[in-house]
Order: sequence, then C-alpha cells, then structure tokens
Amino acid sequence: MLEKLIVFVEEYSMEATLEQLLPKTLGDVEFQVIRFQCKDDLLKKAPERLAGYASWLPDGWRILVLVDRDDDDCNTLKTKLEQMATDAGLLTKTVAGKGERFQVVNRIAVEELEAWFFGDWAAVQAVYPRVPTTIPDRAGFRDPDAIAGGTWEAMERVLKRAGYFSTGLRKLELARKVAPHMVPERNVSRSFQAFACAIEAALA
Repeated sequence: MLEKLIVFVEEYSMEATLEQLLPKTLGDVEFQVIRFQCKDDLLKKAPERLAGYASWLPDGWRILVLVDRDDDDCNTLKTKLEQMATDAGLLTKTVAGKGERFQVVNRIAVEELEAWFFGDWAAVQAVYPRVPTTIPDRAGFRDPDAIAGGTWEAMERVLKRAGYFSTGLRKLELARKVAPHMVPERNVSRSFQAFACAIEAALA
C-alpha cells in the first residue's frame, strides 16, 4: 500500500500543477514534490538523490521522476532515467516483474507540461473563457503531445489571440490558475495518461 509519493520535477510550473493535481489522484496519501532548478539540474543531481534514498526507502514509498522531453529523443531520455535509478540500486517499474514491488517510476511529459493543459481544454476555458472552444478539434491540436513548433509557444499564441498574456505567457501563473480546474479522467494527452497510469501503479 502506498504511504508516500516523492516526485522529482524540473521546474516551478510542474511543481505548481502537481500540488493541485496529486490530491485528486492520491486521495489522502502523503506526497512531496522536489523541484530542481531545470532539467539539466535534475539530470545532474538526481543520481545522488536516488542513491541517498536507496539505503532507507520504506516499502510503502515510491519515487516518480517526471521530466519534459523537449528536443530529446524519448527513448534515449527514458533509458538515461532508468539507468540512474538502476545505478542507485533502486528497482524501476520498467524492470520490475509482474507483481514485483517497484521503487521508482520514470515518466516523460511529451513535449512539455503545456501538452497536459491542451489535453484538458475545458480547464483552460474555465480560467480563460475567451479562448476558442474548437481548439481540440483543429488540425495540429488534436494530439496535444504532437503540437508542432513548441507546446508552450502554441499555448502562448492561442491565449494572446484571445486577449490574454499580451506581454508573453507567464507559465507559472498559467499552471496555478488552470491546474485546480483539471479533471484527470478527461485528459486526452497521452503523456498525461501515462503519468496517471504511473500513479495508479504506485497506488496498487
């Protein structure tokens, strides 16, 4: 039974989002979000952090490492994350056998956190009601994880055209406002669904 979930994230807006989302998926389970300065900082410091946990991690605790893909190859990045956990002496969900209790699960937000917001457009509309309701039906937006030209840049363009963020997208503000309105069950982003599955596996 899951007693506590520790989540490694690379930046402020993901931290702010998870602070709102995790209680919706974890219920009363305790969680701690550990934020690094950036993706490079996470990849540099996570091995030492993981090794530190390996010597004392209780059976009821799990670690979730969550990073953006950005321009990285997804498989290469996942392999790197898996190797970090293995080198630290921790068992990952990918390596664990069926029914075996894993300690670490690695997940990649493809391409960036904003894909999760495109995946739950009703949550964005709840905060920014002038955005078009038809965005999820338009070519180029139907797959939130495959939006061309950068996901946060696309979000900025849509919001600017609707009269918001005229001086540029403030990612932390967006996260803090949209995340409380998100409903995990309706999110169509594949990377969000993979994240949700990781949470379900940790709870099992």
